[in-house]
Amino acid sequence: MNKNKLELYGTGWCPKSAILRNFLQSEWIEFTDYNVETDSDAEQRVKNLYEGKLKFPTIILGNKHLKNPSILELKNFIANYHNKES
Repeated sequence: MNKNKLELYGTGWCPKSAILRNFLQSEWIEFTDYNVETDSDAEQRVKNLYEGKLKFPTIILGNKHLKNPSILELKNFIANYHNKES
């Protein structure tokens, strides 16, 4: 895990995961895409955030995470992270 790189935890079949993935790609935002169904380490990372429950899509950036965000929430999350890093 790179603490400065955005991480998307989702699945291949989840429409919301696909929407977030497509948005990040369209904005040329570098991210790592984890499939919680095929990657047991990714599944466990997400479960650790939510008291053992698997909730996706989840976005992680630095030490912050966001569950099932809208595009606007994701934009704000990224902007706030980068403003604090500057």
